[in-house]
Amino acid sequence: MAVPSMLPNHNRIRTGKFPPRNLATLTLLACLLASPAQANDAASILAPTGTLRATYIATNPVQAFVDPVSKDVRGPAAALARELARLAGVPVTITGAKGVEGVIESVKNGAADIGFVAFDPVRAAQVDFSQNYALAQNSYIVPGNSPIKSVADADRPGVRIGVGLRDAGDHFLTRTLEHAELKRNEGGIGEAAVKLLLAGELDAYAGNRMRLHAVAQKTPGLRLVPDNFYGVEQAVIVAKGNAAHLAIVNAAIDDARASGLIADAIAHAGLVGVDVAPANKR
Repeated sequence: MAVPSMLPNHNRIRTGKFPPRNLATLTLLACLLASPAQANDAASILAPTGTLRATYIATNPVQAFVDPVSKDVRGPAAALARELARLAGVPVTITGAKGVEGVIESVKNGAADIGFVAFDPVRAAQVDFSQNYALAQNSYIVPGNSPIKSVADADRPGVRIGVGLRDAGDHFLTRTLEHAELKRNEGGIGEAAVKLLLAGELDAYAGNRMRLHAVAQKTPGLRLVPDNFYGVEQAVIVAKGNAAHLAIVNAAIDDARASGLIADAIAHAGLVGVDVAPANKR
């Protein structure tokens, strides 16, 4: 469901002193807002239809989620989408998509102007990625009586680790596990995976701490391993080859990091195991 922002100017109220912003970022953003003509240029680059259309993985609260009371979309992805729309002076729609493939396909076919997915080199063959705006820590959930006390304990012969098919954790563990066996499923850490863990048919399940924390909280007999195996690089995607679009997005992320917008969005959404990504380049 697409949830439009109430205003294209999504104003933020903050107190306190923020770190100085990157000069290049300020220069680019100042140019975007310097005159109506330049603002129009930004709008035509970011939102050629006149509305910035953003999409995210509907089942990933690390990116965004629909508030059950207000029905507003909240989270760091939503905050960044609204900030980009504010810079361009256009309204925004923020739509949940079915999985990574749904987000990527929407951007590729022009149904969305920007998407929010974790960076992976395989995905980068299809779309262009911004710098990282957040790191979503990944870990394991295990049965309460499991001998697995840390991430390192899981990579042993005979250990069966569940993971969502084609999730960022799947790609990372496929490259890095040396001994444990991966068991992939389409549904992620849902009811079926929980049953397998409780029945002893899986020894651990890999996923982002936010999702695993929620499952552990409501499922007696499961616990979350205290450390992490990977900080998943959350980024923005645009259509392949759209350098101007990507430059504006990267500058806005720099600005949002320095101003505290990303940190505020993470805190206000109550996210667990999600950190603001340090300044970086793709």
